[in-house]
Amino acid sequence: MFELPEFVTLARQVNATLKGKVVARGNLGNTPHKFVWYNRSPEEFEQLTTGKRVGEATNRGKWLFVPFEPGYVLLLGECGGKVLYHQPGAALPQKYHLIIAFEDGSHLSATTQMWGAMELYEQGQEQTRQYVKDMKITPSEPEFTFEYFCGLIDALIAEKNRSAKALLTQDQSIPGLGNAIAQDILFRARLHPRHALSALDADHRRALYAAILDTITEVMAQGGRYDEVDLYGNPGGYIRVMDSTAVGRPCPACGGKVEKLQYLGGACYVCPNCQH
Repeated sequence: MFELPEFVTLARQVNATLKGKVVARGNLGNTPHKFVWYNRSPEEFEQLTTGKRVGEATNRGKWLFVPFEPGYVLLLGECGGKVLYHQPGAALPQKYHLIIAFEDGSHLSATTQMWGAMELYEQGQEQTRQYVKDMKITPSEPEFTFEYFCGLIDALIAEKNRSAKALLTQDQSIPGLGNAIAQDILFRARLHPRHALSALDADHRRALYAAILDTITEVMAQGGRYDEVDLYGNPGGYIRVMDSTAVGRPCPACGGKVEKLQYLGGACYVCPNCQH
């Protein structure tokens, strides 16, 4: 699944490659998928996109906003799979969930094996979409300060005590993060996924806050994670420290054996010596 760094990369690449292109035809998927969410019929989508010009793309959390000017915004969000640019004359995927043909012969395609939103809104209405409206501050925004972070933790504790992993991966408390990147954040902070938020002292909070920003910044700088591809089909350069390949291997910090556990609906990879 794409997380915040991958969407930052996609937005940057869309602006470098697609901005200003004119849509010749927009097509919704030719491969049925009950977990791909559309808000237009194929006929309506084609009608509304034809002749539109791609504007300045932006992202927030796990969402990509691509203006189709005048008047509309293509919204891609909560996606796994691939969002790819195809140069004129390049082969196109036989199966897809979205494909945009441009007047210069190039294309944009999107496919997913899991789920994702591929929706077209009248400009401004995309902000009313569930998970977009009332989105909390993301780690890539300057408002994500240490004071804000501590306030977020305090509010969650007052509501219901949760774990460190729950803070990073559940209920969009910190938009843009997911289970994959959370593993390295927790390792950097030397926190176990089950560590209770109520047990975080000032030093723990500062370490976790720094780990979030440092990890996000590094992954963004390297164009995303190695097991996701960018707009051009190239894998990201960030190699996760804590993933399935680390299980049974020495911890890079202490040399202890990395373990795998299941927690909150997903796999966790931890060093039992370093993470408490």
